[in-house]
Amino acid sequence: MLQELSIRNFAIIEDLTIRFAPGLTILSGETGAGKSIIINAVNLLLGSRASAALIRTGAESAELEALFDLPAQSRVAQAMAAAGHDPSEGLMVRRVISANDRHRIYINGRLATMQALAELTARLASISGQHAHQGLLREEEHLSILDHFGDLLSLRGRYNQTYAEILPLIRREQELLRQQSRQGEQIELLRFQRQEIAAAAPTAGEDQALEKERLLLKNGETLFQTAQQCLDGLYAADGAAYETLGSLAKELGRVGRLDERLAPRAKELEEVLYRVEDIAAHLRDYLKQLDLDPQRLEAVEARLDLLNKLKRKYGGSLERVLTYAQEIDGRLDEIDHLEAHIAEVRTKLSRGHDALCRLAAELAEQRREAARLLATGVEKELAALKMEGTRFAVEVQPVPAPKESSPYLVWDGQALTESGADRAGFLIAPNVGEAIKPLSAIASGGELSRVVLALKAILARGDELETVVFDEVDAGIGGGTAELVGKKLMDLAQRHQVLCITHLPQIAKFGHHHLRIVKSVAQGRTRTTITPLDAQQRVEEIARMLGGEKITDTTLAHAREMLEAK
Repeated sequence: MLQELSIRNFAIIEDLTIRFAPGLTILSGETGAGKSIIINAVNLLLGSRASAALIRTGAESAELEALFDLPAQSRVAQAMAAAGHDPSEGLMVRRVISANDRHRIYINGRLATMQALAELTARLASISGQHAHQGLLREEEHLSILDHFGDLLSLRGRYNQTYAEILPLIRREQELLRQQSRQGEQIELLRFQRQEIAAAAPTAGEDQALEKERLLLKNGETLFQTAQQCLDGLYAADGAAYETLGSLAKELGRVGRLDERLAPRAKELEEVLYRVEDIAAHLRDYLKQLDLDPQRLEAVEARLDLLNKLKRKYGGSLERVLTYAQEIDGRLDEIDHLEAHIAEVRTKLSRGHDALCRLAAELAEQRREAARLLATGVEKELAALKMEGTRFAVEVQPVPAPKESSPYLVWDGQALTESGADRAGFLIAPNVGEAIKPLSAIASGGELSRVVLALKAILARGDELETVVFDEVDAGIGGGTAELVGKKLMDLAQRHQVLCITHLPQIAKFGHHHLRIVKSVAQGRTRTTITPLDAQQRVEEIARMLGGEKITDTTLAHAREMLEAK
């Protein structure tokens, strides 16, 4: 049950807190006062998508918060416990809608995902508004309503799972068959690729080593000249550093015998001589090893061209070329065993198809029985809503299989779709003697409102839903029919918390609680407020709904009489 709803900076609502009670709660007010905004807020808290456009002008974010009381053994309470929440505290949902579209969701104070919210609230509340009326005109919704009524969601879930398992197997079979159709061409290509890589015989890291060698070969002259110049300057030429340093070391050693403080310096200079001699020896070795052969440069560049060609063809790197070479043998082996792979996949497909057909047949049988019971129930509910003599039918028909369908998605000439082998359609004949026709082709606004209410009343009987919200339930009706709708809502409120937005006093009078929504302008800003009505205020609101803003003693008396007579 929805206990409390808080709305801040949402559309034209600045700051609003509403407390709800069990039974039937009526929400009324002038058109545009913000009643539907409240429904939108509840929808968002149940998991619908948010938009920054919903934020009140001038605010950086909007905040919505709802507290739900949960029966201890309900599926929602069990789901909360499984997610690590304490259901005895109730369910607190908070959504923050930000101007930068970085919205946040909190469940009992913990950050949560949209998926987690949707899973928890799926059986928490039901909102019947403009979308419910429009949805009722779309035949794709009819099958879902029928399965809900027939308690077939578990069976449909098993069918969906089997259907989801068979789809990748169908794609695998098709891929294997495509491979089989070009088997000879593929084998020839793979063998050529294997031979091409084997002939080149690349090794890991070879291209990097060759790039380094090419760099040396291309700059060989510069390297030789620089190394020879250094060798000459240090050791080989007249007046080289080694000769000069040697003379200086002798002189320093001679005077070091005169002043012992210079002796260590002479020793250090001798060590420098040894180091120069080592460097000269390394330079001589380097010059001997330096390769200036132009033919070697050509060979290295040719080899690099070959390796780069392989890299371009087989993956972009030498490592990928070597990996691909190993994969070729596996792919050739797979082609050699293609028939066995196809047979294995087809065995799995056959088992999956048998299971899918059994579930489709079970669904079809139970749907037809559910369709009969639903039609009877809707006719009975419509009769109580002043649509006596209306014929209502739920037509369940097989979905014809397209010519191009996979045989594993066909059962007895019917297509096996994601939802089964059937489609459902609601048919109605509101007037005696008329032919029964699709609901979308014949129902008026008032008739559609009553069909929605009838379906909600039937579905709610076996549902765990604690809260049912009605918006536009009074579309196209009035007078005595509106009174019957009000009675139906009051009856529904015996088992569920019912919130109803209405403009009709004939419906409003049946409420156990009444909230008035008012739009006003203060300091140049529009704002919406909501007020729980006491007995006298309720008389005045019913009178306003009867006669407009000008309330007379007559309308007040009429309002009081309506409330007393309910």
